[in-house]
Amino acid sequence: MQNGYDKRYDVIVVGTGPGGGTVARELTKAGKRVLMLERGPHPEIKGSFWQYLRYCALPPHSMLITNGGIGIVRGLLTGGSSVFYYGSCFKVPVDMLKRYGVDVTAEMEETRKDLPIGPLKQEMMTPMADRIMASAQELGYHWNKLDKFMYQDRWRPGMKFGYYGDPHRVKWSSRMYVEEAVEKGAVLVNDAKVEKVIIEDNRATGVEFVKKGRRQRAVASRVIVSAGGIGSPVILRNSGIQGVGMDFFYDPLVTACGTVADLKAGDEIPMSAGVHLQDEGVVMTDMSIPPPLDALFSLSALRVHKVFSQNRMLRIMIKIKDGLGGRITDGEQVRKGLTRSDKQKLRNGYERAKKILENAGAKGVFRTWVLAAHPGGSVKLGSILDSNLKTNRVDALYVCDCSVIPEAWGLPPTFTLICLGKRLAKHLMRE
Repeated sequence: MQNGYDKRYDVIVVGTGPGGGTVARELTKAGKRVLMLERGPHPEIKGSFWQYLRYCALPPHSMLITNGGIGIVRGLLTGGSSVFYYGSCFKVPVDMLKRYGVDVTAEMEETRKDLPIGPLKQEMMTPMADRIMASAQELGYHWNKLDKFMYQDRWRPGMKFGYYGDPHRVKWSSRMYVEEAVEKGAVLVNDAKVEKVIIEDNRATGVEFVKKGRRQRAVASRVIVSAGGIGSPVILRNSGIQGVGMDFFYDPLVTACGTVADLKAGDEIPMSAGVHLQDEGVVMTDMSIPPPLDALFSLSALRVHKVFSQNRMLRIMIKIKDGLGGRITDGEQVRKGLTRSDKQKLRNGYERAKKILENAGAKGVFRTWVLAAHPGGSVKLGSILDSNLKTNRVDALYVCDCSVIPEAWGLPPTFTLICLGKRLAKHLMRE
């Protein structure tokens, strides 16, 4: 990428996930001078397990282990975790955001026009996902196809899903927006770990970061921190802003697994269909995973013999809306456990999933270890941020990532973060 961060920019964006990547793209399209600083590298996406392990699941950097033994993965590369996500497009919490003065209705429509959002066409539905959906519907669940961020016209039969990154570019990721911004003149600097925002006379004027062991500075009229639910509060705290990194959510999940004798998994697309039990704070979807991850899941549940049953495994993910709590340390350690209510939700969800799998003909159903996904709520709207995502204590300093979500929510946030990025860009252009 270009190396021009010695200039003065209109905006510095810290992080290139869906929030940061979107706002950078929108501002660059409007002619603003934008500098993007990304903590990770900009590798060619090969779609390999080893690349995934290196950039998304390597402790203690991209894989974080909480004090309760729960693993949280995060992508540290251009595009962030969206490079490795499953392309799911869940609804924006419109009513929740409106309670905090944020209306993204227009941005939702813009995003639907910009991006390939929709349920999978039937030829992309795979036998395992169809079997689970039919079983769930038979038991009375409103289990339907889910919207996906996928360029379905690029898909071909037998094409592997981009679990480890998608070299075919069927699955949309924020990396695409970042590359578009660079094509239009934005500057992207990789391997740049931002440590703090420079604040002068109560105004953000730039950032301090480390690249190749050297401490450097970049200056701009506005700074947008989009380093994620864990990274952003640490940067802000290092910058003198207190009260961040507390009482957050991290959407715990488990998978229910069972084997069938009359089906054999092929190239499954995960999270093709599912149901959101909103009143219970539970989401259930089909959840196929590739063999290496399948083996790790089985071993984590002490089901060694199941390692050899991967291509006949039906899986359902159970993800819950956890209660707010915990803290993020200055060293990016996550201190948060499951409450009694969280554990009960997981148990209830597992029992529901088990019945669906058994109704589908699965035998030997078991549950895997708890993981967590997309932590957020650590730099909240209405507390640390105003309705324009500006910090209420420092001028010209904004946050745009999952950390801004003000309440526990329990759904994948990509669609919401894109909309917030578009809305923030409009606000900055009006300024």
